[in-house]
Amino acid sequence: MKYLYHFLVLISAVMFAQKQPNVILILTDDQGIGDLGCQGNPWLKTPHLDAFYKQSVRMTDFHVSPYCAPTRSAIMTGKYPINNGVWATYKGRDALSGNPTTMADVFKQNGYKTALIGKWHLGDNYPSRPTDSGFDVAIQHKAGGVGELSDYWGNTYFDDTYFVNNEPKQFKGYCTDVWFDETMKFIDTNKNKPFFIYLPTNAPHSPWNVEAKYAAPYKHLEGNTIVNANFYGMIANLDENFGRLNQFLKDKNLLENTIVIYMTDNGTSGGYSRNGKLGYNKNFSGVKGDKNEGGHRVPFFIRWSNGKIEGGKDVEALTAHVDLIPTLASLCQLKLPKQADWDGIDFSALLTQKKDKVQERTVFVHHRQDWRPPMDIDETCVMKEQWRLINGKELYDIHNDTKQQHNLASQYPEIVALLLRENKQFVDNAKRKSEYIELPMSTIGSKIQDEIKLTIQHAIGEDAGIWKCEQVAEGIKNRNNTHALEVAKTGEYQISCRRWPKECPGTILGIPKENPKNLFEYKTIKPTKVRISIANQMLEKEILPTDEEVNFKVHLDKGKTLLVNDFVEGKESYGVYYTYIQKIN
Repeated sequence: MKYLYHFLVLISAVMFAQKQPNVILILTDDQGIGDLGCQGNPWLKTPHLDAFYKQSVRMTDFHVSPYCAPTRSAIMTGKYPINNGVWATYKGRDALSGNPTTMADVFKQNGYKTALIGKWHLGDNYPSRPTDSGFDVAIQHKAGGVGELSDYWGNTYFDDTYFVNNEPKQFKGYCTDVWFDETMKFIDTNKNKPFFIYLPTNAPHSPWNVEAKYAAPYKHLEGNTIVNANFYGMIANLDENFGRLNQFLKDKNLLENTIVIYMTDNGTSGGYSRNGKLGYNKNFSGVKGDKNEGGHRVPFFIRWSNGKIEGGKDVEALTAHVDLIPTLASLCQLKLPKQADWDGIDFSALLTQKKDKVQERTVFVHHRQDWRPPMDIDETCVMKEQWRLINGKELYDIHNDTKQQHNLASQYPEIVALLLRENKQFVDNAKRKSEYIELPMSTIGSKIQDEIKLTIQHAIGEDAGIWKCEQVAEGIKNRNNTHALEVAKTGEYQISCRRWPKECPGTILGIPKENPKNLFEYKTIKPTKVRISIANQMLEKEILPTDEEVNFKVHLDKGKTLLVNDFVEGKESYGVYYTYIQKIN
């Protein structure tokens, strides 16, 4: 009898495991609400995604943040950017802080194999890397885009060096092709277990590099009807790769029991002009970075045949990026941490048609492209049912005014007052949290990451940001020069200040020894000194003509500190481009 019992338990466990769905979450970059054929775009051809659209449940009133890192932070933590600390794309506010429980953590704790393949943009150093955040496998570029100055120098979207569990590796092929190829390899290795794959592509983010054959069908429209043919070409390539992945799942008999989500991270960057004269935006105003609807309402399609989430149905409920953790946890029957305090709601009942609406709720858009906190009221959007309150004073009925041309604030003062009260309560609660108050920190002196790399892209300061390799090559200067650090262990540390990254060496006063892929015209700079300030120590050294780096050895006590480092050129000082820190054993 005892053996029969154990046999039945085993069979039940196997049956449960077979029912547990795989999950693939695809998040594209800068693809807006109108950048798909199935969304009504009259020029763009996306046959594979159009077919998926017909098979999916579509959340038609789904919202994210107007920029990519804030959206990614909300997806991964289930908390709004103002509550998780990532409300900008650079300048020290684009890394997770406080070691939050992530979506990957939740899946991993429930027995899933987890992978991040593509764009992370939530921290390049411990403890904010994907491998620190619940992912068993991470194949990624660094920072906010392929070829940015924090990424591997010389990446161009083709035949690049990406990071596999934090180690650089050369790949052949176009970036989007690589992400989908690696996804299929991961599935092939792990298809006998439940898996969670987060597949955030960098396409169709600028600089809009793509093979000419994908852009060619749209070149004749450029400047007359559409904004950028290469932007459309990148989406055409995405569509082709999505078709490959879909066929792969079918061939491996995984299609029916895999939840596939296709969504985007903010409004369009290249599919619609702000003046509305070019492109298509599904009749919404606003693009990437805007508080108007087109800046944050995005496509969201989900299919799971075994879970009866299929059939080409629209669901109009107001939903958002913060809802994904509770919704997927419900669909996959995942146990959630007891202490979790998600900002989102579980809308799984809408997907399975057990309910036709969710509770009335308010959705918030707060972000700021700076290290300083978002504005309380200015530069915000507060949403409730059909209402959109912009900057605390413009009220729009989005159901009847998709272009947001008719401000109804004076006609509905009670709605304005209600949304202002809810916003104030929301912001007041956020201000009590450490993620709002404290800066995200890179940890030095940890065995988990021996050496950290800091860049001016992530440096805190008042100037406009520097984020492109070509800006470094041109010698563009700004005063962003501060980095937040946590010292894991008391001891001696070496701080190395450089003009060029280690993978592209050259003297501080000269140019790199090699020009990978002949990308840039390099210009010299003429600093005479490097100056640093850290933990009440102020140090300065001269730069010699042969110096590739200037090294400082400092004693640091365990705890939190700020590093300020500058090149000094006469009376002018400006932030160091690259800094490497490691503990001296």
